[in-house]
Amino acid sequence: MLRKLTREELEEKIRNRKTAEQLDLHGILLEDMDLSGWDLHNINFNKSDIRNVNLDGANMAYIKADNAFFGGSTFRGTNLSGADLHSADLRGCNMAGADIRGANMLASALERADLTDIKTDENTKYFHLYCPETEPFIGWKVCYGRRIVQLLIPRDAKRVSGTTNEVRCDKAKVLTIKSVDYKENYEDAHAYVDENFVYRAGEMVYAKNFNPDRFVDSGGGIHVWMTREEAIAYLG
Repeated sequence: MLRKLTREELEEKIRNRKTAEQLDLHGILLEDMDLSGWDLHNINFNKSDIRNVNLDGANMAYIKADNAFFGGSTFRGTNLSGADLHSADLRGCNMAGADIRGANMLASALERADLTDIKTDENTKYFHLYCPETEPFIGWKVCYGRRIVQLLIPRDAKRVSGTTNEVRCDKAKVLTIKSVDYKENYEDAHAYVDENFVYRAGEMVYAKNFNPDRFVDSGGGIHVWMTREEAIAYLG
């Protein structure tokens, strides 16, 4: 159960923290408060519920917020450098001008978030496009019956990725269809999500429902992984 903290209680915990240590506030509930400009750096907010909180301009560098919920909260100009936002729910949040340099964004939910002028660098994890931006590349997916499909995504294919290693594209050429152990070759394979979507060896496939919004969860398109191992691991 979440522990609800008032603004005053939070302020006291921050005031009494030991300077060099991370402040452990995992599993707390903060709601409907203005924390703009506060120094909240190096705090453990894992599995916390922080809703409708103004965090504009706050220093949240190196926070931990695994599986934290930030519904209705704002991060305009917030320092999130080095933050661990693994699986954080940031859907619809205003993050304009926020600094996520060096942050871990793995599996964070960013659908409808305002990312205008957001600051990133080469150390920002799981935010930039995972596949080649314009060059052709090989993708993999697992279809019904655990048939492994090898695909060539052509140069002119539209492609996006969100905050995981999964990539979506609008078209691809089927190169091979094999069993997991490579012992069997197949002529076709049916997609798990849409059994009427069929991959046939040597033929092109097209996703008419391709969604160019990279952060839409399970958006339309041909979902592929960059390695065979990742594709197999995804389905367990």
